[in-house]
Amino acid sequence: MFLLIYVLMIICVLICVSFVTLLERKVLGYIQLRKGPNKLGFMGIVQPFSDGIKLFFKEQIFPYKSNNLIYYMSPIFLLIISFFMWSLYPFLYNVYNFNYGLLFFMVCTGMGVYGVMLSGWSSNSNYSLLGSLRSVAQVISYEVSMIMIMLCLVIFVFSYNLLDFMYYQTKCWFMFLSFPLFFCWLSSCLAETNRSPFDFAEGESELVSGFNVEYSSGGFAFIFLSEYMNIIFMSLLTNIIFMGCDLYSFMFYIKIMILVFWFIWVRGVLPRFRYDKLMYLTWKLFLPLSLNMFLFYLGLLIFMLIK
Repeated sequence: MFLLIYVLMIICVLICVSFVTLLERKVLGYIQLRKGPNKLGFMGIVQPFSDGIKLFFKEQIFPYKSNNLIYYMSPIFLLIISFFMWSLYPFLYNVYNFNYGLLFFMVCTGMGVYGVMLSGWSSNSNYSLLGSLRSVAQVISYEVSMIMIMLCLVIFVFSYNLLDFMYYQTKCWFMFLSFPLFFCWLSSCLAETNRSPFDFAEGESELVSGFNVEYSSGGFAFIFLSEYMNIIFMSLLTNIIFMGCDLYSFMFYIKIMILVFWFIWVRGVLPRFRYDKLMYLTWKLFLPLSLNMFLFYLGLLIFMLIK
């Protein structure tokens, strides 16, 4: 039963990824005063499937001097890490339940860095290596403040289980109790998933497409899928931790859709940051703020326990 429901969920997530790509292309099209995909099927609705078929039927090209095994396995590793993260989806009917769900999420995001680094290094290309180094530095830097923000909210719940966040937010969302942290978290989500305005891995003209510049066909499709699965999962996690997580309600999924739309909207609206400003933002702003809030909540908790 566990395997059946997990496989069903993964299929649903993959279908969701395909339509999120269509949504992104349509929204960016309308932001730039054009139509976006509109020829294939009704309003371009079959476009994601034709793109997927095209990608998987293309020829896989290997750079002559690349490390073939690592080059081939890195996209698969990234996709598997994304699948692991989706096992945290909080089912109400107790198909499986993580008591240490947030810790598992931290481990998975930490492991995802290795996939990015190895895919850039194994291509044996200066451009992909430079893109992967920038991407790894960015993700590791933002992980620190992201973990501190999560710990601030763990103090509210005193549990790492994602379902406990639902039980504790029946009356008031944590978004209202920790408003500055919510905006820090949203910015960290953008940086963690390498999205605009923090997409430096593919930002510079000399990098072409960052760490995945040498990938084609299935390898590129796997990296693409893992990136968009992470975007949807970060929207889900934001909804669970900050925005009520009412799994009984249809609004739960509406809120996830709004957050995914926000990822796309930011890409269409904001210009790219400068790299030094990106690092300044996390080390000089997000980290001190989250540390201070953590100490404040901890002090408040100790005070309440003493009383």
